Amino acid sequence: MKIIRLTLSLLVIFLLYQCGTTSDEKADKSSRVTTPVSVLGIENASISESVSFNAVSSYQRKNSIRSNISGYVMKSHVNQGDKVKVGQLLYTIRTKEGEALSHLTLTDSSLAFKGEQNITAPTSGIVLEANKHTNDYVSDGDQLCSLADLNSFVFSLNVPFEQNKLVSIGKKCSIILSDSTILVGTIAGKLASIDPVSQTQSYLVKAVGKNSLPENLSVVVQITTQTKPNAQVIDKSCILSDETMEKYWVMRLLNESIAIRTPIQLGLKAGRKIEILSPIFKVNEQIISKGQYGLPDTAFVTITQP
Repeated sequence: MKIIRLTLSLLVIFLLYQCGTTSDEKADKSSRVTTPVSVLGIENASISESVSFNAVSSYQRKNSIRSNISGYVMKSHVNQGDKVKVGQLLYTIRTKEGEALSHLTLTDSSLAFKGEQNITAPTSGIVLEANKHTNDYVSDGDQLCSLADLNSFVFSLNVPFEQNKLVSIGKKCSIILSDSTILVGTIAGKLASIDPVSQTQSYLVKAVGKNSLPENLSVVVQITTQTKPNAQVIDKSCILSDETMEKYWVMRLLNESIAIRTPIQLGLKAGRKIEILSPIFKVNEQIISKGQYGLPDTAFVTITQP
């Protein structure tokens, strides 16, 4: 009988202990602070690092179309901004003598003398300036218009001298216009002088397949300096750093509810993508991309967005 009572007492004590332990665990879980986060995965992708320089468009060759006689412009066939072809008629000029005799031909046909001279385009291009117009008087040697050779359109790229090793003739580059249009370009040459103030050297960049852009257009030229075909890449939103930006880390998910701080070493950077040199993560590992700021080394999290 005593044995039965002792057994029942021990059973009651055990059940009370279990109930207390369960209550403590539930209370601990209810008081646990969790942070809602978003996560991203590690990618194995190609990444390229590049440098950017400012450049301005210009025409290397500009033809000054001049009058070879003195007289009056009978007809101007071009305006500023017009595109012309080689041999196209630009101006018709009549000499002073021809202008004077033109009024007498109605009464005396023997005085018929036109004295006209046609001025044609020596090359194809675009009219930058139209200095003379119909009925204007011109002297021998006066500039009638200025014609830019379309094939001489280039971007003048200014490169600091200490970075000239990054630029070489024949190298491909990207030309980014102010409207976000991206053109493919090639370094075509360089000038043999350096700006004395900025200590920059000018390189000439030719755009592939597009020569109808305006002169004095400011653009950004990107030149690739290094490429890795199969790198460990992650979005920059996943990376945290200290105040001096000497130490970097990410918050890696240990499981669905726990994230731990993992120090990393950075490699190439390209836009929002950054290469991680070490450690080597597993392909299916998840890194917190949003909500990780201020978390301790080990934190309880709740994934709100995969």
